[in-house]
Amino acid sequence: MKKLILFFTLILIPITLVGQDKFIELDWNNTNASKWGSTSQKNTVNDKNSEVLIRLLINQDMNFIKQWEDINYVDENSLEISNIIYEKLSNNELKILNKKLIIGKHITELKSGKSRDKFYTSILINPIINVNGVPKKIISFKISYKYNNQNRPLKTIPVSNSALASGDWYKFKVDQTGVYRIDKSFLSSIGMNSDNLDPRTIKIFGNGGKALPFKNIDNNEFDLIENSIQIIGEEDGSFDNNDFILFYGVGTKGYQGDDFDTNINPYSDESFYYVTSSVGFGNRIQQMVEPSGEATTIIEKYNSYQFFESDEFNPAKVGRRWLSNRFDIESEQSFTLNFPNIVPGELMNVKVKVASASETSTSMAISINGTSLDPLIFSPIEDPTLLNSKQFVGEIPSGNENVVFNLIYNNGGNPSSIGYLDYISAEALVLLEGNNQQMPFRWNQASTTSGIGEYQISNASQFSQVWDITDPSLILSKLNASNSTFSFKANLGESREYVAINPSNYYQPTKINQSYVPNQNLKGTIFNDESGNFQDIDYLIVTPSSLLQAATKLADHRYQVDGINIKVITLNQIYEEFSSGKQDIVAIRNFVKYIYDNASSEDNRIKYLCLFGDTSYDYKDRISNNNNMVPTYHRLFSNSTFASFMSDDFYGNMDPEEGLMLAAEKLDIAVGRILADDLLLANDMVDKIIKYDSKQSYGNWRNDFVLVSDDVDEVWEFNSLQKNLDRLGDEVSVRKPSINVKKLHSDSFQQIASAGGDRYPDVNNEFQNALETGALIINYLGHGGEDGLASEFIFTKETAQNLKNNYKFSCIVTVTCEFTKFDNPQRITAGELSYWNKNGGAIALVTTTRSISTITAVDFNDLLAPELFGYDRDIPNTPAEAVRIAKNNVGSLNRRVVFFIGDPSMRLAFPGQKIELTTLNDVPIFESTEILKALDKVKLGGEIRDNNGNILADYNGVLEVKLFDKNRDRSTLGNDGVTQSGELLIMDFTTLGGVLFNGKATVSDGVFEIDFIMPRDTQIPLGAGRVSLYSQRDNSLNNQTGYNSNVRIGGLNEDAPEDNQGPLINLFMNDESFVSGGVTNNSPILIAKLSDENGINTASGIGHDMIAIIDGDESNPFIINDYYQADVDDYSNGTASFTLRDLEVGLHTLTFKAWDVYNNSATSEIQFVVAGNDDLKITNILNYPNPFVDYTEFWFNHNRPFEPLEVQIQVFTVTGKVIWTKNQIIITDGFLSRDIIWDGKDDFGESIAKGVYVYKLTVNSTLTNKRVEKYEKLVIL
Repeated sequence: MKKLILFFTLILIPITLVGQDKFIELDWNNTNASKWGSTSQKNTVNDKNSEVLIRLLINQDMNFIKQWEDINYVDENSLEISNIIYEKLSNNELKILNKKLIIGKHITELKSGKSRDKFYTSILINPIINVNGVPKKIISFKISYKYNNQNRPLKTIPVSNSALASGDWYKFKVDQTGVYRIDKSFLSSIGMNSDNLDPRTIKIFGNGGKALPFKNIDNNEFDLIENSIQIIGEEDGSFDNNDFILFYGVGTKGYQGDDFDTNINPYSDESFYYVTSSVGFGNRIQQMVEPSGEATTIIEKYNSYQFFESDEFNPAKVGRRWLSNRFDIESEQSFTLNFPNIVPGELMNVKVKVASASETSTSMAISINGTSLDPLIFSPIEDPTLLNSKQFVGEIPSGNENVVFNLIYNNGGNPSSIGYLDYISAEALVLLEGNNQQMPFRWNQASTTSGIGEYQISNASQFSQVWDITDPSLILSKLNASNSTFSFKANLGESREYVAINPSNYYQPTKINQSYVPNQNLKGTIFNDESGNFQDIDYLIVTPSSLLQAATKLADHRYQVDGINIKVITLNQIYEEFSSGKQDIVAIRNFVKYIYDNASSEDNRIKYLCLFGDTSYDYKDRISNNNNMVPTYHRLFSNSTFASFMSDDFYGNMDPEEGLMLAAEKLDIAVGRILADDLLLANDMVDKIIKYDSKQSYGNWRNDFVLVSDDVDEVWEFNSLQKNLDRLGDEVSVRKPSINVKKLHSDSFQQIASAGGDRYPDVNNEFQNALETGALIINYLGHGGEDGLASEFIFTKETAQNLKNNYKFSCIVTVTCEFTKFDNPQRITAGELSYWNKNGGAIALVTTTRSISTITAVDFNDLLAPELFGYDRDIPNTPAEAVRIAKNNVGSLNRRVVFFIGDPSMRLAFPGQKIELTTLNDVPIFESTEILKALDKVKLGGEIRDNNGNILADYNGVLEVKLFDKNRDRSTLGNDGVTQSGELLIMDFTTLGGVLFNGKATVSDGVFEIDFIMPRDTQIPLGAGRVSLYSQRDNSLNNQTGYNSNVRIGGLNEDAPEDNQGPLINLFMNDESFVSGGVTNNSPILIAKLSDENGINTASGIGHDMIAIIDGDESNPFIINDYYQADVDDYSNGTASFTLRDLEVGLHTLTFKAWDVYNNSATSEIQFVVAGNDDLKITNILNYPNPFVDYTEFWFNHNRPFEPLEVQIQVFTVTGKVIWTKNQIIITDGFLSRDIIWDGKDDFGESIAKGVYVYKLTVNSTLTNKRVEKYEKLVIL
């Protein structure tokens, strides 16, 4: 097997070392984050008492980050800072500043990053320092820097076949690091045919149990490597019973490197190797060639490393650092590390890493070998910090072979305080002397010492040989002829690893349950199309095997809709080839990079990555009900919900120097995740996507954008949150004028005090109604958490579960704290429930998994909008791509907490262009001077056009029209009484006017007309109204949008005909076959069929709302205006459909009131019985027609829509004899079944006599196993 060769391609770009100067201002009064840490530049309102920036600095270790687009990589060592201007801190800033964090000098860092074809440069600086003991802040400064003239190597792995592509492969595992012995019986036990086996062809592959390095450039192996092995007795070409294999296996324990800072592989406790026998001789351990010169250094000692670490607890439930040994009940604990043959008196490198969770100050006293060290002092924890970590790292003189650590935790008088141990380690010098075991050794000073070293091992007769194991694929050996003193020479100047082998201490490998490994070849076939030809990959879906069916279903759907090339690959396949069979997030990233690097061109590189499955903060299933389906990156720091982020960005950072998840690293691939941990949920989520793309989802809801802001609890929130989001809404209205922007500013509604705290019941209702009537995008900005949005809980878990916006799924943007912290399976969040609702909620989430600073949230939100709405594009980017671009333009590392949940290749359902309004009352629109008055009859005409302005003459379909009254001027109420300079903070804003008409018309040959009557509640003042247009084409997945904001509205038609008759109202529950008094579930759909010669009023005039009242509770009416739409080409008839929620079991009376456009009202009632979700109820059993001759249908109402029901009909004679039986599974969209028919013949096909018969209807729920029976009569003529 040939060893892979790495190719290093030099990117040759001529760079002129021209100095770059940049002047940077820190606007401490500016609440718009676009000035800080991003590439955007927007104006905003200043707030002299703002504390936003300093709060961000506290969350970023007092570091300020400024980022901008650049033309190339910078020379990071060329930074010069000058012209610094300081200012004293304000009293407000001094109050919240922790002065202990302030030092007396500036720490700076200049960094470069690249995303596809864009370069970014950022500077990090601590802007507050002590100047002569006084804290001062930077107001402005100048930087100068140069570009890097060094050519950066681009490491790529060329397309090649996997080692596993052919042959028979068998897998086993090793439990620890050392030399293993494999005999014939073991090979047989794992399924390998060892008879007639030529041992010279035996090969062992595997990359060991250490975690793969994070940085792209540090990953050298993208396949299984063949290890050097030694086979005793292979010379005769026969693998006999006394023959055996020796190989060096690496387990999962041992220091994993500074980027991991742990002694345990964080992802897996299993280390696998692979054995095969194929054509050609295997890689064998070669004889060591020693340098010929005289030794300049005699080496009789080596550095031995021992540790104690056990990953048992993650107290904060964030990050990848796990702890052990709780110090609560046992406040004092001792640990011993054993170093046989230790050299006394030499300095040992010692680490003690501990943590504490306490709301008071606590400490940990440490002594080593009886010598006390200064205690470690823990600060009290305070949100977002959930854990405090401390460490001792230093040198301690060695004593005897047992190094004893004694730790005593002082809980500070707080019995709820808990201390934890992370790990203890010591590295000590020990003699190169046999101790009746294998002896791995390394002399650290070899790397810094020149010349030739001679390793001299005493008590060496127990060792048969020494191996140089520095490179497992090129192991070298020197034999020992039972000499008690054994030596060998090696060139110094580099650190090398050795092991002295004791034949009485070989390790034994472990058999696994499924040893045989089927052939696979991801590397060699991933780019193949169905004909085996090369084809670039647009979209990769990575999934566990358990969810493969659903992932493949998504891929099939996306290919049918968009025609992009998609590959679905299971995690096990990736791990097998890229991480030696064990879980490792770097293996996934390396596979993605392999695809990215080997595209036919830069333009054809992979664009989308979907991680198809949920994830957890626990990689290893230590917690109950764990659901780590597709792992994510977790930061090592595990103490804070702000800084201890998880991020899927790791899989999209493709540049060579990336992988450490630093702030300068930029996304090259749009990454999304489907949250599902079982196949049923996964299919539900895919079905939502299919629904979203289906014809049934089409409607004018696709024109709507709803923004929701939190109220103002502190001064800085007024500009940062409330005003900023309002400005964003106005910006969308200007840049995408076909979008209807609806504003829900919480503070513009009346706040209500309740036992559970302040609440906004009207905001809750408006928020839920906005979702259920449909909105393409909903954007919330403000405070939030795992249980909902805002401290007033304007959106809750219960709301998320109860949403009924089937097919009209929204993309919900919630850049707030922890709303979708989905990596803790023991606490489900409101964001997850919004996504998991299979008949409502979100189609996608742009959301957060940890705490986010206000600056980062506002900045990201501002940067997201142009990409999400596609300000400068006919077809906007996918929301995942919009998230990628926006995140790249934010400099703060805090951006990593933002996730895209959903299919990353899915486009939002923006309608195409364009619909033009051409006539008003048969007058060309550009000539019309007519004013639309209340009670006027109006006719609108228009056309469907292509982008060149030509009528689409073959276009036939249905148009939807919404006419809005003039924009409304509104103001917030200042509910929380927040003032500035003694004045209550009140925001004036403009929002959409009331809906004067919502109806439909036929489009024929690209032309439409629609007429209606203006409601009496039209606002009298003259002003510009808004016509919102939407059309869908018949028999095609094609829809269009348009608008007109020039129609003038106002006044009253005094000459309008009289109308004193209210509308006709017909009420139903769930479907139009419902009969008053029937049975429903506890969330039935109210259907109101309305008719009036002049039309129905939906203008929300005072006292003229369309309302539904349950059981006479007039203080809590349901407002139905937004749920009504007139029929096609008929403004006089229409339907309102509204879902009631969580009704109590029992009889209910619903009263419905509606108004016509003349403000004449009518009222109607309907009764229904709620059976509850668990009970099965059937009512209104009949057969129709009855009597009949040779055809009848069996009808009944039930309360289990969309559920498979087992239905049986049995017909009896009056004496009880069964003459006909029918069994059938039925599924109904509504609550009426009429699926079973009968021709009047018995079970033998014979006609039965005329007369009266009895039939029994039996219905059984397949989900709850509830069963109901009813008897009725029928007559045959």
